[in-house]
Amino acid sequence: MHGQRIGYVRVSSFDQNPERQLEHVPVDRLFTDKASGKDTQRPELERLLAFVREGDTVVVHSMDRLARNLDDLRRLVQKLTQRGVRIEFVKESLTFTGEDSPMANLMLSVMGAFAEFERAL
Repeated sequence: MHGQRIGYVRVSSFDQNPERQLEHVPVDRLFTDKASGKDTQRPELERLLAFVREGDTVVVHSMDRLARNLDDLRRLVQKLTQRGVRIEFVKESLTFTGEDSPMANLMLSVMGAFAEFERAL
């Protein structure tokens, strides 16, 4: 089943340019938050979660744009993939489908841990 490509962009400050995150990446719909990544209660993320359907692909520039905490990142990826939604991280060149290999799960953990570490600096 092929669905829509749904872009998600998050900037943590108003002087950051959200358009650059998914520049040259085709999406059918785009959700943009201007909020900290430490909080998963973001208005546009909530709208995206309510909007996506089975067969859709959520496209995010990088893992740290979706969540800066490893537990939150895992929870969001699992929540989406359990609903039949693919998640594509452009910077990391990783896609999660819910039928992921041990290597994909390792990469999610390692890259998510780096995002959490960067936030702590």
